[in-house]
Amino acid sequence: MSEGREVRARHRDPLDEVWLGLARRLGFRVVRSSDCYASTDGRGTLVIGSGETLDDDDCLAQMVLHEICHWLIEGDEARARPDWGLDNETERDVPREQACLRLQAALLRRHGLRRVLAPTTDFRSWYDALPEDPFEPGTDPTSVTARLGLRRSEREPWAPALHEALADTAAIARAAARWAGREREADEESPSLWTLVEAAPPLHPTGLPGVPDSGRRCGDCAWAHEAGPALRCRRADEQRVEADWPACACHEGELDCRACGACCREGFEAVVVPPGEAVLERHPDLVLACGSWKELRRDGERCAALEGDLETGWSCRIYDDRPEPCRELEPRGANCLLARRRAGLST
Repeated sequence: MSEGREVRARHRDPLDEVWLGLARRLGFRVVRSSDCYASTDGRGTLVIGSGETLDDDDCLAQMVLHEICHWLIEGDEARARPDWGLDNETERDVPREQACLRLQAALLRRHGLRRVLAPTTDFRSWYDALPEDPFEPGTDPTSVTARLGLRRSEREPWAPALHEALADTAAIARAAARWAGREREADEESPSLWTLVEAAPPLHPTGLPGVPDSGRRCGDCAWAHEAGPALRCRRADEQRVEADWPACACHEGELDCRACGACCREGFEAVVVPPGEAVLERHPDLVLACGSWKELRRDGERCAALEGDLETGWSCRIYDDRPEPCRELEPRGANCLLARRRAGLST
């Protein structure tokens, strides 16, 4: 240590600066401790392991990101519950952990960081086995939960801070990757984590997240529709698109109502039944009087007339007598696609 010199600033890993800063913006104080791997107290303190607690391929950025992904999966109210309300001692919440990992992979994939900030827990092999699109298969319950988490990430309190942190992390990672491994020591056992940085998919011309070219095109996407002489994209705020453009990350192919059911579940909160509808006379047990109007009864978040589930498929037991709002909802229409996003079936 130098004598007679005042230390006016201290060195800290640039990624630590980014993710500690993000935690502060989101209202968390990060504490390092060798007493645990990662934990939250439900009162704004996020404890991250240090020293002997972590593996050589752990880093603060990955740890904080993983905890934020848990928060996104469980919802904003989970910040007031210790460990986001999860049980870390039994197998009860394994599907929630898997949904968290799908979301983490999706967020990192956009920046070429999927392997760099991968989880280092016992679930690493499960994470590594995820397909190129981490939300596949699309109707897997953990994929549905993960897409709902991604949708939350697009609004406050997470946005725009989380996405800014990921973009800045990618910039730092690419600078480090240009130097990593150029002159490795002969006795170095493993390469630098920065050698795992990958090329990020370019943004789609609409500004939506891009993906490697899979052969899918804007012209065969459910979000695209003809508006006069132009083809426009509902997902990109009605921007004009070309039919032969490669698909973005939000591409929707053929839609099957029986495999979806979103409009009859979380997609909408109520269906008003106009006077004179057949359902009023033929299925009075499914109709509720709500002041001056009537609505279809709901069982929790789903219409009481809806039968089935994601695994067996959905059906409506009053399909021939469904009221006007149901008859007017068109597959691939704006309301159909909105319902799919709200139900976690569309990105």
